[in-house]
Amino acid sequence: MSWPRERVQLSRFRRGHSPVHPRVASSDDPAPAALPRVRTPKTPEDPSPRLPLDPQQPEVLTSAQPALPARDLWRPPSITASKQDSSDDSDYTEPFIPSSLLVNSPDKDMLLPVPRQKKRISSLCSDDELLDDDESNANHRDSWLDYEPVSTQGSLYLPSCGPLGLPPKEDSAHQSAVIKMGWLDKNPPQGALYYQRRWVKLDVDYLRYFDNEKEVYSKRMIATAAITNVLCVGELKFEVVTNNRTFLFRAENEVERNDWVADLLDCTRGRRRISTISTGSSVTTECYKGYLELRGLRSKLFTVVASDKVFLYKNIEDYHLGMGITSIDMNVGNVKDTDRRCFDLTTPYRIFCFTVESEQLKEQWVEAMRTAIGEALSNSEVAERIWAEPSNGCCADCGAAGPDWASINLCVVVCKRCAGEHRGLGPSVSKIRSLKMDRKVWTEDLIQLFLLLGNERVNAFWAANVPPSEALAPSSCSRDRRSFIGNKYRQGKYRKYHPLYGNQRELDNALCINVQCSDVLETLSLVFCGADVNGPTGIADCPSTFSLATAHGQPLQAEFLSRNLNTELPRSEVGGAMETVHYAPSPSVSHNGFLYKTGSMARAIAEKKGRDEFSRRWCTLNDGCFSYYESDKNSSPNGTLKAAEIVCLAVSPPEKHGYDHTFELYSDSDRLYLFGTDDPESHREWVKSLAKTFIPANAEPLLRLGFERIGRLKYKDGLNLQTPKVGWFALVGSTLYAYLDNSQGEEIHLRKLLELSIQQDNEVLVLVERGRTLYMEGERKLDFAGWCSAIQSAAGSGGDTLSQQQLTDTDIPVIVHSCIGYITQCGLTSEGIYRKSGVNSRVAALCDEFRRDARSICLREGVHQVDDVSNALKRFFRDVEAGLFTPEATAAWLSTVALPEHSQKIAQYQLLLSRLPCVNKATLTALVKHLYCVQRFSELNQMNLHNLAIVFGPTLFQTDGKDYTAGLVIEGLIEHYTRIFEVDEQQLKKQLDEITAIIKVRESCNTKVPTNGSGDFICTVYLEEKTETAEQHVKIPGSMTAAELTCEILDRRNIPIKEKDYWSCWEISVKEEIERPLHYQERVLAMLHSLGTDSYLLIKKHLAMEIMKVYLATKVDVAKNGLMKFREERSILGLGGFHERYFILNANTLRMYKEVRSNRPERDWSVKSLRIYLGIKKKVRPPSSWGLTMVYQSEKQEKPERQQWYLCCSSEAEMTEWFATFLSIQFDGDVWPEHGVQHRRSTRPPPPDIRHGNVSLIPLRGSENEMRNSVAAFSQDQLALFRDIR
Repeated sequence: MSWPRERVQLSRFRRGHSPVHPRVASSDDPAPAALPRVRTPKTPEDPSPRLPLDPQQPEVLTSAQPALPARDLWRPPSITASKQDSSDDSDYTEPFIPSSLLVNSPDKDMLLPVPRQKKRISSLCSDDELLDDDESNANHRDSWLDYEPVSTQGSLYLPSCGPLGLPPKEDSAHQSAVIKMGWLDKNPPQGALYYQRRWVKLDVDYLRYFDNEKEVYSKRMIATAAITNVLCVGELKFEVVTNNRTFLFRAENEVERNDWVADLLDCTRGRRRISTISTGSSVTTECYKGYLELRGLRSKLFTVVASDKVFLYKNIEDYHLGMGITSIDMNVGNVKDTDRRCFDLTTPYRIFCFTVESEQLKEQWVEAMRTAIGEALSNSEVAERIWAEPSNGCCADCGAAGPDWASINLCVVVCKRCAGEHRGLGPSVSKIRSLKMDRKVWTEDLIQLFLLLGNERVNAFWAANVPPSEALAPSSCSRDRRSFIGNKYRQGKYRKYHPLYGNQRELDNALCINVQCSDVLETLSLVFCGADVNGPTGIADCPSTFSLATAHGQPLQAEFLSRNLNTELPRSEVGGAMETVHYAPSPSVSHNGFLYKTGSMARAIAEKKGRDEFSRRWCTLNDGCFSYYESDKNSSPNGTLKAAEIVCLAVSPPEKHGYDHTFELYSDSDRLYLFGTDDPESHREWVKSLAKTFIPANAEPLLRLGFERIGRLKYKDGLNLQTPKVGWFALVGSTLYAYLDNSQGEEIHLRKLLELSIQQDNEVLVLVERGRTLYMEGERKLDFAGWCSAIQSAAGSGGDTLSQQQLTDTDIPVIVHSCIGYITQCGLTSEGIYRKSGVNSRVAALCDEFRRDARSICLREGVHQVDDVSNALKRFFRDVEAGLFTPEATAAWLSTVALPEHSQKIAQYQLLLSRLPCVNKATLTALVKHLYCVQRFSELNQMNLHNLAIVFGPTLFQTDGKDYTAGLVIEGLIEHYTRIFEVDEQQLKKQLDEITAIIKVRESCNTKVPTNGSGDFICTVYLEEKTETAEQHVKIPGSMTAAELTCEILDRRNIPIKEKDYWSCWEISVKEEIERPLHYQERVLAMLHSLGTDSYLLIKKHLAMEIMKVYLATKVDVAKNGLMKFREERSILGLGGFHERYFILNANTLRMYKEVRSNRPERDWSVKSLRIYLGIKKKVRPPSSWGLTMVYQSEKQEKPERQQWYLCCSSEAEMTEWFATFLSIQFDGDVWPEHGVQHRRSTRPPPPDIRHGNVSLIPLRGSENEMRNSVAAFSQDQLALFRDIR
């Protein structure tokens, strides 16, 4: 082909120009924003003349836009300076051309196109851009050249994946209708000396160019919406101008050039977009996008799966600019898994081998592409017709756009996610069908039925009474969808009840009358309120309602009835739950300003966010819509949160993150948004405005509080434990303010709760107050986890002062209340109570436990020692900040001692008592009352009034004990207790009588248990076997653990403990033929109380412990499940022998199911309330010799109730795994000590004069000075008393 002579244009080159690196996309990158249609003006430097299309037209062709300045054309490069081309937005550096290659303008016509030396150019990224790798990597195995095929057919260089057939003739549906196509010459922006011949196609959405006319996948595609101008330049050339690039093409003749320009201008004049993805509007149909690695390429490609196509972009910037590489139609595609992180997209033309970063991402990409294939193969004819009714364009359940499924009997159009939940209801409730794939189902009458009704009219019946708190959103999780759809259609909870509801005869008569007319909605209301579709009509010729509708020429009535002949009708009853809840609209709030934002998160923030993780965003709050923008000049927001979507607002403590003041927003889509600022006033205004936006009017008083967290939660209380209600809560310090069920507002003092726990697999927070239990549930896991953490933290001890402790309902710290109660029950007869020192390590540990969560500590006899508890109480009062008497009033209390008259002292004490803070006053009252009772039994405990005053004076006043003034104050308070505290004599006498009764009961119980002189229990223990020679008699103090007992026996026999010797203490039951290794920290004395006469203790090696440790170390999850044979001791479930059952063991419960597919457990047990024994007695005839016996013994009844069950395993290894899992859960993973059982003795005989048991004593019967000096020494050096312990 002869080409007209053309002057060869040399590209202008730049020196020292570094490539422009694309910015890293932030986490809140929006979908492609609408591109402006006005080109950014440029300053003309040397405009060249444009060739007119014809004499009648203007010289420059432009779209219907404001006049643009003339564009700078090529000029010869200068030796001393370089000019920037309009295509300089390219990411690559153009090579420098030496002066020897430069030619003068008059000589240019004589030059022929001479090709340059070929560079390594990625045809995938088009000939416009060079690969960005260096020559040093040219020989690498993964280099581009290693994958370059022999043939250059196609625009994508891929590794050889086997022979592929020649590409068939391109289907007309492959792309949008082609407006124009043909050969054009294209000039790359790198400064090539020659034009490259390209096959170019133009459709309404894209301008694409290919290597040749047989290619299916383009080298580059430019969205027509991204084209800002088309200009004729030079001879036969024209420019396609976008915001960041200018493409130069050359046609064969002027007519051809003018046709291309005219068609391109026509496409860019705002014609309505019809492509699945286009720059200029948000891609509403895209289902997945992100970076994928394409085999054979160094860099990753930004890939978008949208509707029935897959689009490839060089990077996310090109995606936003509409500058793609190619698109793949999925109607000819197939997705195949090839490796852990790889998958292939196969088409008749190419095999695309993609690699992702994880298996989870691979599954998501494969699912997205298979969805696109299904979309491509589906027929949208029925869907388009159904969507002609506007209300059918949104899901009837969640409101998602473009629903393509429908329930043909319930007459609702739903989205794919809701359709899955409909399918779970079963075909007897909802017959779900696809609008696009189930073509045969959609008869003309059925289509007309859906057009007649529509989602809006049908929801007027099905969703007439949906509370806003229960309504679904497109982002709702599967659990919420399942609950809502079940309530809506199976239970009929939200339906509009027909006036005849409950009157079956009238309903049936009304149905027979109504099917004869065209009111199908009335028929639907009658049927789903109980009218019998299959009932008799009383007419011989038309025995059914279906035949009656057909006879009267009502095909749509007949169609509806035919779809509901076997439908299971809703079975709920009319109740209060159906009443519509009216919410007052929130006031209109407006606010705007700059905030710093991190990317939204799907999990709680576990670590501090630095300033570099925040991005500056312009934020606006208008009409209940919170939006954030890239800057204050942008018109399209990066993201938006509506007031209805915000479920919680949390204010972070100062300086928790990189910015001093931050707050968190939780959305109903289970996302967390973190915003920050350094301006406290701006932070305060934003928090106030946002809270005012989503808090309803009935809970508006919450806004006046200085809350740390505010939002809505579901709750249950009182007698209504079936249906949760919505409440509004605000957390302020240790107080939870709540507006429940239109109440006037309540205050829940978290530190005064009787119990605070999380139940049902972390889904319910239980708050127990005196007289009420409140069950709180979260709408979303992320939000609820934040509430649980905040409430638990607020309910704990908030500091070191009395008022910051966990309190009882009478304002007494829980630690004080617990210690006083325990000593009253177990220690009033203990000689030297409050003067004997406990074991320092145990006292410190007990204080730490109380400090973490005093409410969870239950002091038990045998587990906790009296002296440890009494010393913990004294240490608490000595360490409490500001003391019991407060620093301001301490001097006044001490000076009262100097008053001469008792009446004056009493009056002054009463005055000072009334001035104490509430918590201090209640605590002092409780303590003095307790000490008064202690000294009343001084004949037993040797702690008279004077002794108590010596001990507690320095403790309560936090002095050194050398001055007895503090002791005199305490002595006066105890002595005149009834007058100072105005005690009712009758109540005091009743309490003393109760204490006397307790002492008598304890004395009678202690005579039945064998003890030695020092009060220790005596027990017989055997070593390895039960024989006389292996018998050992051991004193068992209350604090002895199983590990200490084991070491005691081994020490007596001088048996060394080797590294892999797992010596343990075992409980052996001869009658039941079972055994159990005691946990190494288990208290032996507590277990001895429940030991039967046929049981004994045995010290032997735990042979399976090594296997158990290895098994537990390899477990990822604490849970275990599997099949076992089950039998009860007493047949409650009617199971006479062993029957196979499916068991699931998790961190809290053991659940038993009849079979694997069962949804509801037959039984469940709390794991920590069970004792698990190895073995099953032969009397019950177990099917195998490997089994476990579960024992539960209730201690709450007057007569303890014991129950046991038998679990039979198929192998010894399975039994060991189950037993190991039980132990790991019951003891929080601490099955065996980290360093093994160490040799140590638990008890040693003390010197008779200075020791009591194994602890040091303060002298009990010394002089006053000796006692006072002992207390002073203990105050100054609390460890001095323990240094002589051997």
